[in-house]
Amino acid sequence: MDWQVLVASGANPAAVIDAVHKAARYDALQSVGYADTEGFSATTDATSQTTGPGKVLGLEPDYRQHFPGQIQLNLGSWYGVLIATQTAASLHVAPGDTVTIHRVGMGPIDVKIAGIVALPNADSMFQAIGLSKNIAPQAPPDNILVMPMPQWRDVFDQQSSARPDTVRTEIHVRLDHGALPPDPSAAFIQAQRTAKNFEARAAGSAAVADNLAARLDAVRADSLYAQVLFLFLGIPGVVLALLVTLAVASSGSARRRREQALLRLRGASLLQVLRLAAIEAVAVGGTGVIIGLLLAVVVAVLWWRLENLRLVAAWLVLVGAIGFGFGVAASLVPAWRDATRTSISAARAEVERTTRSLWQRLYLDVATLVIGAIVFWTVATAGYEIVLAPEGVAQTSVHYEAFLAPLCFWIGAGLLWLRLSRWALGSGKNMVAALLAPASAALAPIIAASLSRQRGRMARGVALVALAFAFATATAIFNSTYNAQSRIDAELTNGADVTVSGTTTHPASELLPGLRAIPGVVAAEPMMHRFAYVGADLQDMFGINPATIGKLTTISNAYFANHNAAKSLALLAETPDGVLVSQETVDDFQLQPGERLNLRLQSATDHQYHVVPFRFIGVVREFPTAPKDSFLVANANYIAQKTGSDVSEVVLLRTAANPEAVAAATRKLAAMQGGTKVTTLGDTQAIISSSLTAVDLRGLTALELGFSVLMIAGVTGLVLALGLSERRRTFTILSGLGATPWQLGAFLWSEGLFIVVGGAIMGIVVGFGIAFALVTLLSGVFDPPPETLSIPWLYVMVALATALVCGSIAITGALVLSKKPDLEALRGG
Repeated sequence: MDWQVLVASGANPAAVIDAVHKAARYDALQSVGYADTEGFSATTDATSQTTGPGKVLGLEPDYRQHFPGQIQLNLGSWYGVLIATQTAASLHVAPGDTVTIHRVGMGPIDVKIAGIVALPNADSMFQAIGLSKNIAPQAPPDNILVMPMPQWRDVFDQQSSARPDTVRTEIHVRLDHGALPPDPSAAFIQAQRTAKNFEARAAGSAAVADNLAARLDAVRADSLYAQVLFLFLGIPGVVLALLVTLAVASSGSARRRREQALLRLRGASLLQVLRLAAIEAVAVGGTGVIIGLLLAVVVAVLWWRLENLRLVAAWLVLVGAIGFGFGVAASLVPAWRDATRTSISAARAEVERTTRSLWQRLYLDVATLVIGAIVFWTVATAGYEIVLAPEGVAQTSVHYEAFLAPLCFWIGAGLLWLRLSRWALGSGKNMVAALLAPASAALAPIIAASLSRQRGRMARGVALVALAFAFATATAIFNSTYNAQSRIDAELTNGADVTVSGTTTHPASELLPGLRAIPGVVAAEPMMHRFAYVGADLQDMFGINPATIGKLTTISNAYFANHNAAKSLALLAETPDGVLVSQETVDDFQLQPGERLNLRLQSATDHQYHVVPFRFIGVVREFPTAPKDSFLVANANYIAQKTGSDVSEVVLLRTAANPEAVAAATRKLAAMQGGTKVTTLGDTQAIISSSLTAVDLRGLTALELGFSVLMIAGVTGLVLALGLSERRRTFTILSGLGATPWQLGAFLWSEGLFIVVGGAIMGIVVGFGIAFALVTLLSGVFDPPPETLSIPWLYVMVALATALVCGSIAITGALVLSKKPDLEALRGG
């Protein structure tokens, strides 16, 4: 239900419904009756049980069809009076039993129970409507009955006349979602405005609880996380592609510089030189852009199944224009600079000048890394949320300043790689010679000197390879961690691979022998799910065996305040009366570790709540199947001893085979016992609404990982091959002077492996660091945050193997060409 409209006392419900009709388009609308009671009572098995105050809902016969999922039948029949699971457990009743309703200001009345139901959205169904937002949210009632609307009117019409403050009518509405814009933030704003429009039309005769806006309030943050993830993971790939474009364009810069110098020497004008450079740049850049756009369209249509290309046509045109302009500028700008600022003799020189750039003299690389580290430390230690969706505020925001940390890491690392590579081939060339000695013997000093003369070009090659590996490594580790944490999030919600949930009257533990016999079940253990009063607050209580719970589900360190799951569970095992308390309960009741905590649990003997002493030993923040707010975790043996019942309402299953096959067999077994529900990890992973699973990275992951491998192949293969081809004349001269194939190979392999291996080592190391920074900065998408990074070693090995294979192909090709006589190469100087 998107809206719950509370009809004011004395107001005309028909007028309120008319206001809803005028304010919004809706798919379903139903009137629901709410009545307060002084309590319920029942007599079963020669014992009498009584509850505290409760609520009775009156629903139209077709309510379930219009609002599916609001009520779930656990046992019995839909037709008649239904009782909530917790109330049935308190009264110890089953279908066919009689419950007495103690009306407010009226005499009691008996009703016969037809079925037991669960109300998964009780928090919203029983919310207090019209209260100030500053007032704390009200907990749903503990005791609930549901009856058909005609019967409800017969039972409570007199109470409504005598005590109108105890009976009210709500209008439940499901809006037409097709009228909302696709962007969650825009939909949130429109939903809020529609609700305000209704309130204006109702003119005080009704108040609305806007559940739709509340859901969109969370989803709009998820949509921004999707954009942020693309920026964090996609933009570095775009930058890398631009750098590869520059590298390809600059690979022939020496040849073009000499040719342009020769043209200038023979009288060519600046305009003629630039025109010739532009023809080459336009031909290469235009062809590349056309091929790239065609590939983009193929991916969008065949992979992403995008049917309406007009949605992205403008972006394709923009990207194509930027790519074409960048590619042309990469060739024209150096040509213009050489023609206007470089002398003809300098342009024809074989050896490039080696001068320290301004950024090297200012140590800009070190300064940038320090700035990035400071920003990262500030963000990581301050509980910073990069995406913020304030409650009750129509707009969400992204703290884009957090991007400064990874941006500084990327820039600083790239400049540092250039510095280190130039230093290694300059002042550190003796060290390079020592490293080359085992493979090149006496040629090592000569090869090191040759590499030193080309250290500017070599350093750029190493930096480019390192950037490619850093991008691939960081992306792969983040995506692997994200996907692993998605499973952990689902496991936290579902409890295990397969979870069987029953009730106290029909516990899942009764099925335990049969569950353990199902093929594919590795382990099956019971877990109690009872209810306990902390003061006047009724909370979920979980009874576990601390020694075996870890065999069934992931128990993360992040679940506990001390960040040590093993220590917390060991302490619980050592303390029979120990209890782990949720953080919210600790804060609300100002509890201190070691204190005695008196809880009230229901006894299996008289079905009344009695005081049971516990010792508060620690804080638990989250636990499998537990709610996100208040709950308790204790030893199952102690709970069984104090309540007189050792039944367990839940059974957790760890599977070795397909969980769906195990779940199918489990459902057949559970069908023999009413009121039992079976859920799987896959089911939960598909429906939970946490930020982590709301953003699906599978498509982006596949695209980025494939793109990363292609970039590595392009950098180590294409760029290296183009760079070596520019030095073909040098290697041809060496061959003509009598250099043996082994000596030529020593030069080529040393140069190629220095670029590939050196860049790979630098890139992988920095990629790990950037992945850690990304996971830390985007901790808001993880629930709970990951304890360690998930490292896809296979992908890292594939990327490294790709680089080595492509580099080897480029070097082998250059070696083959250098052995052949080539007069054009000799005349090129």
